[in-house]
Amino acid sequence: MSRGTKLSFDLGESWGEGWKLEAEKNLQPAAVCEPSAHRLVFQKEKRKGKAVTLVGPFSLSDDDAQKNLSLLKKSLACGGAYKDGWMEFQGDISPKVREQLEKMGFKFKNPK
Repeated sequence: MSRGTKLSFDLGESWGEGWKLEAEKNLQPAAVCEPSAHRLVFQKEKRKGKAVTLVGPFSLSDDDAQKNLSLLKKSLACGGAYKDGWMEFQGDISPKVREQLEKMGFKFKNPK
């Protein structure tokens, strides 16, 4: 390629043929389910050397999820957050979380 030529971007698609940026997509909210209709799973991660317990996916409104998370954090005496339909708890506390969520009426995919 010589120094004075321009690059050609004719690779098949153009911006005018239906391409959209991620922010422009119309995202549909998840359907809100009652607790007994959930089938939750656990995931364990390590973040900065610390264990984190993830529980989800939840199909709750944000207000209901925050209320449930607040109750769980108080009863388990740990920190946590609600992000993208998953609840995150500090520490490896999956048996305690499972027990509390079953008391609230939630169900899990795999048996004990």
